[in-house]
Amino acid sequence: MRVHVVSDVHGNSRDLASAGDGADALVCLGDLVLFLDYADHSRGIFPDLFGTENADRLVELRTARRFEEARELGRRLWAGRDKHAAIEGAVRKQYAEMFAAFPTPTYATYGNVDLPGLWPEFAGPGTTVLDGQRVEIGGRVFGFVGGGLRTAMRTPFEISDEEYAAKVEAVGEVDVLCTHIPPDVPDLCYDTVARRFERGSRALLDAIHRTRPRYSLFGHVHQPLSRRMRIGRTECINVGHFNATGTPFALEW
Repeated sequence: MRVHVVSDVHGNSRDLASAGDGADALVCLGDLVLFLDYADHSRGIFPDLFGTENADRLVELRTARRFEEARELGRRLWAGRDKHAAIEGAVRKQYAEMFAAFPTPTYATYGNVDLPGLWPEFAGPGTTVLDGQRVEIGGRVFGFVGGGLRTAMRTPFEISDEEYAAKVEAVGEVDVLCTHIPPDVPDLCYDTVARRFERGSRALLDAIHRTRPRYSLFGHVHQPLSRRMRIGRTECINVGHFNATGTPFALEW
């Protein structure tokens, strides 16, 4: 059995179309939307609306952790515009491309920049969306927990620690624990390019200690200090920044 796993697709529909080649199934751990590409500030919803110069400034402020100034810049740029309608329209266009590229079967959960309310509109019969749920793939039980925890970035699908922990608890004991964010381990959460810690989940780490899955698979941290480590019997693996690499992680048994 061979399963390919991707995360942080961020608009890379071209490579997504071949991500399932040679695999029995594709697993997607979220962040399909590209709001702003930190490597190329000309790509994404934000520069499409406001230009690369404003995107440069937004990245500069966020990287310096000057989040209130970044929000003030956003408020000025959005003044007089229907923010909700503009973003939703752009996300719908990206989702149409992303979901059309998914092979059959695909098992997917949300990332922190996704808009879960739109997914039923685009997920076809070959795509199973899971969040706080389990599914059997090739004789192994996979559990899925989507979204991220609340941060100063205020991305669209950030939830409380309590809500996230409840979804982890609902999944229970599984062979493969699939999440968008990593467990709360510093080496797995630190982004060496952004030079900051992303939020990992303590509830997820506790579940790994308690239930001992074979694998914990996740994304979210684009350039992690450590891409993989073992916690007890569990192999914790960042499956990679698919937007940049175009290459899925392969899980075989």
